Amino acid sequence: MGGGAAYGAAHIGVLKAFEELDIRPEYISGTSIGAFVAAHYAFGTSIKEIEQIGLELDWLDVTGIKLSKLGLLSNERLGKKVIDQLGKVTIEKSKIPLCMIATNICTGKKVVLTEGPLHKAVMASTCLPGIFTPVDWNDDMLVDGVLCENVPVSPLRDMGAEDVIAVDLTTNRNYKCPEDIIDVLNNTFDIGLNNMIQQQLKSDQTTLIQPQLTAYNKADTGKSQKLIQEGYEAAMEALG
Repeated sequence: MGGGAAYGAAHIGVLKAFEELDIRPEYISGTSIGAFVAAHYAFGTSIKEIEQIGLELDWLDVTGIKLSKLGLLSNERLGKKVIDQLGKVTIEKSKIPLCMIATNICTGKKVVLTEGPLHKAVMASTCLPGIFTPVDWNDDMLVDGVLCENVPVSPLRDMGAEDVIAVDLTTNRNYKCPEDIIDVLNNTFDIGLNNMIQQQLKSDQTTLIQPQLTAYNKADTGKSQKLIQEGYEAAMEALG
């Protein structure tokens, strides 16, 4: 399950398609918002409950001001939400073998999280650098896995998966001419990210689910219901 901020609601639609088609993953991986959804699915949260969580999720609920020279905000509230929803559990206790991707901001290396506190792993994988304060993890500083592997296929291969379904929320989009510097920066980041994703997936035989989400804003959590439907329809088209 790949990253994509508010686009992550589309993952819920994919899971609804899985349920309808009786697809039961033996392993699951997630990056950024994909880690949040994957964690719930791996620990047995029902699709109906995940959908309700997705519809109620708001950025103000999961972020808070934190005075730090390393970031403007903290996503500790997201960690607390994971604890409230799933308990103070470790990754390795999941019902479905689970891994999440983060980035060591000190070394630039990818970190595959397969054990340790679940809530901290979700925080690390969703920790947007420069915005959120990095997450301390065994004396390392971890940030969003989007920098290394936004669609986390390779860890599943390492876990033993043969047939992989990859949910890519970002590359199947049309760019628009920027109207201001924010648009320029957003396009710059997305172009670099999407080129990396395409290179990573090119050499791997996977079933790709790529919802067309151009019409939506990655920062707008108010369109979750529509995003869920987009994810469902894209999954049914790819798998049905």
